[in-house]
Amino acid sequence: MSNLLGTAVGLAFNAGTNPVAIASLVPLVAAALTFIRYWNYDPETHPSSVEKVLNEYDFIVVGAGSAGAVVASRLSEISNWTVLLLEAGGDENEISDIPSMCGYTQMSEMDWMYQTSPPGDSPYCLAMIGDRCNWPRGKVLGGSSVLNAMIYARGNRYDYDKWAADGNTGWSYEEILPYFLKSEDNRNPYLAKTKYHKQGGFLTVQESPWRTPLAVAFLQAGQQLGYEVRDCNGEKQTGFMIAQGTIRRGTRCSTAKAFLRPVRNRPNLHIAMYAQTTKVLINDHSKRAYGVKFVRNGKEQMVRARREVVLSAGAIASPQILMLSGVGPKDHLESFGIKVLSDLKVGHNLQDHVGLGGYTFIIDDPITFTRKRYQTVAVVMEYLLKESGPLTNPGVEGLAFVNTKYAPEHGEWPDVQYHFAASSINADPDNVKKVTGLRDSVFNTVYKPLGDSETWSLLPLLLRPKSTGWIRLRSKNPFIYPDINPNYFTHKEDILTLIEGIRIGLNISDTPAFKRFNSRPYKMPFPGCRQYEFDTDEYWECSIRHFTFTIYHPTSTNKMGPSSDPDAVVDPRLRVYGIKNLRVIDASIMPNIVSGNTNAPAIMIGEKGADMIKEDWLSVRKMLNV
Repeated sequence: MSNLLGTAVGLAFNAGTNPVAIASLVPLVAAALTFIRYWNYDPETHPSSVEKVLNEYDFIVVGAGSAGAVVASRLSEISNWTVLLLEAGGDENEISDIPSMCGYTQMSEMDWMYQTSPPGDSPYCLAMIGDRCNWPRGKVLGGSSVLNAMIYARGNRYDYDKWAADGNTGWSYEEILPYFLKSEDNRNPYLAKTKYHKQGGFLTVQESPWRTPLAVAFLQAGQQLGYEVRDCNGEKQTGFMIAQGTIRRGTRCSTAKAFLRPVRNRPNLHIAMYAQTTKVLINDHSKRAYGVKFVRNGKEQMVRARREVVLSAGAIASPQILMLSGVGPKDHLESFGIKVLSDLKVGHNLQDHVGLGGYTFIIDDPITFTRKRYQTVAVVMEYLLKESGPLTNPGVEGLAFVNTKYAPEHGEWPDVQYHFAASSINADPDNVKKVTGLRDSVFNTVYKPLGDSETWSLLPLLLRPKSTGWIRLRSKNPFIYPDINPNYFTHKEDILTLIEGIRIGLNISDTPAFKRFNSRPYKMPFPGCRQYEFDTDEYWECSIRHFTFTIYHPTSTNKMGPSSDPDAVVDPRLRVYGIKNLRVIDASIMPNIVSGNTNAPAIMIGEKGADMIKEDWLSVRKMLNV
């Protein structure tokens, strides 16, 4: 930009007063000025990182992810409030924008690359290196909305009504639905006309413009099993649907693109990238948060907050930062010599959606999504020139929500979700192995024999696990990752529910819709499961404990609850108990995980949390008449 203008100005200066020369330069100068204007006002131009932060801001938001980007954007709407947004990572790039490349940003510099601790008495991830599950989390402007498969699924109305029934005033489905709508710009005219969707928000939601023929078969299979094809974000959730995603014109619509880029020129919003927060500063006597410490360019810095500090660092980092700041379980913090300022169950109640990975079916027709077939020059050019084609497909083409025998009898609160993909492990083995941490020995035994077979897969996920885990400190050093223990499958019903879900998946393959492609399940057992007969409960339990697959939905580690709840960390207005001027606004506040993908609910939490802050501070201002 500056080089173009500089060249134009330099040439104009050299032209002197020669009218012919000057006339010939007019188009170049006009082009330079037009480009500058476009760069400054284009709502999708990347935000810049402030070189030096001020000593003090009204609000400090820690973490620019799915919720934090929303909070910072909305708070900066008040022009006389100053807002600092701290992000440990950098910015998005062209690769992260491409939906079909979502797996390639995981285990990259944009990813915190967390791993679970090795399991105890309830084994899981036995097919993975070191028996540890990879847990990708976004270390980038936009957070995990830059790494995920862009699925837009809000959860079930009964999830939120239970939150409210448990004492979380203001969080019923009818009360939170307006915050989903506030964000949304739904590009599907049929959905936008319903009361469950809206156009005009910052966040673009639409179906991928390209999909395989198997996506239609998936919907037909659902109908043949007696399910409705419906908008699972609408009135009812149970049923099958083409996946809705945070996609804009064939590219990823992260929360950075949606909420930060359009407002990047606001003078009251500063974004500091590569700035990792290490501690919330809390006054020992008043128990008031007054700022944060962060490390940038190898140097520790401090910045003060006049009004509030907001933690939006996610279900792993938010509890870690709280505990390092003296907010957490008393005995645990004291074991590290950390002074306890508020004894709360921070890091408890960890919940995640977990299921069976690598659940594969074979067909005969050459219509599946494989790297060899679609990573070609022609496909790339179609994407670049038309914003269409296979590269707009994030891999997950369909979703379904089904009821096992363990779900409530009314049938409106399904307990298993499917992610349907027209591919499997063999379609892109090197990247799948990297992302999942799958052992070479397991891959070579189970999936390598598939070779170039035409495969599709289901990911059956447990929507409401009874098993919960924890986040705990390993060290006072903020750069040492915490102990992440999801504690999967300690409740037998979690396994039994998943087995029921797996068998419904077999029924999907057996429908006429899939039988016309000669669909059949791939029956090669994992090395540790050869002693069990295919389709027995023992076979499936062994398989689940080997290829344990999380869809990366950690939540609930800073539980929201009323003051009567001994496990609550934040109140229903997301204020940390016992500490003034400190809130948590991200997926960690969920009392219980929602029955669906967590990115859309995290954005909703960001919207609602920002409104709560506005209500609290603007009402105080109004009372004081200032």
